[in-house]
Amino acid sequence: MSALEAGGPEEHGRAYWVVADCWNVVRRGLTHYQRQPVNIAWQLGFPILSVLLYGYVFGSAMKVPGGGDYRDFLMPGMFVMTMAFGFINTATVVVYDSTKGVIDRFRSMPMAPSAVVAGRGVTDLIVACAELGILMLTALAMGWRPDGGLGFLAAFALLLWLRFSLIWLGVWLGLMVPNPEAAGGLFAVAFPLTMISSIFVAPQLMPDWLGAVAAWNPISSTAAATRELFGTPVGGGDSWVEQHALLMAGLWPIALTAFFAPLAVRRFQRLSR
Repeated sequence: MSALEAGGPEEHGRAYWVVADCWNVVRRGLTHYQRQPVNIAWQLGFPILSVLLYGYVFGSAMKVPGGGDYRDFLMPGMFVMTMAFGFINTATVVVYDSTKGVIDRFRSMPMAPSAVVAGRGVTDLIVACAELGILMLTALAMGWRPDGGLGFLAAFALLLWLRFSLIWLGVWLGLMVPNPEAAGGLFAVAFPLTMISSIFVAPQLMPDWLGAVAAWNPISSTAAATRELFGTPVGGGDSWVEQHALLMAGLWPIALTAFFAPLAVRRFQRLSR
C-alpha cells in the first residue's frame, strides 16, 4: 500500500513512509521467490554444488601454506564466493523489473525513490542469510568444524557486510545493462574476479605479480578475515593487506558502498528524466 492509498503523508512523518514503502518492496521480492521456487532453488543449488565439487575434487590435492586441511581452508572462501556472485542475481532482478515496466510503475507512484533501491537490498540480504545458512549446514555435513561463539557471529556478519556492499553494484549494473540476457553475461566478469583471489589458493602460491593483485582483492580480505574468525587455516602471507585482513574486510565494503550506492541512486533518479 502506498502512502497515498493509506491516507497521505500528512498522517505520518516522511521517515515512516520511506520504511513502509521499503517493506512493501521487500514483501514483493519475497513473494516472487515464494511463487517461483525454481529461482530460489537455483540460487541455493549452485552454491551447494560448488561447495561439494570444489571440496571433494580439490580437497585432497591442494596444500595450505602453514599447514592445515584444505577443505577447512576452502569453506570460508566458498561462502565469500557465494556472497560475491550475489550481485549478478541483484542485477538480473533489477534489469528484469526495468525492462518489464515495473520500475516505471514505481516511479509513477507516491513512494520514496530510495525505498525501491533499499527494498531490493533488504530482500537480497534476507536471501543471503538463507544461502549462508544452507551452505554452512552443507559444510558441516562434509566435516567442517569452525570455532563457535562471537568469532562465528562476526564472520557471518562480515560475509553479509560484503554482500551488502555488492548489492549497490548489482543495482547500478541492473539499471545500466539493456536486458536480462546481458545481466547474465556479468558472470564472465565475476568469475575471474573471484578466481584471482584467496578463495581457492593462497596468494603466495601464485606468481608474484598475480599474488599481489589477489592479495589486494576485496574478496581476499573477507576470505582471510572469516578464516581467522572461524578458526580455520588462514594461509596468510606477509604483505600488509594480508596481515590486516580483519581491518580491510571492514573497510573495503565501506569503500564499495560509498562508490556504488550514489551511482545506483543517481541512475534510478535519471530514469525519470
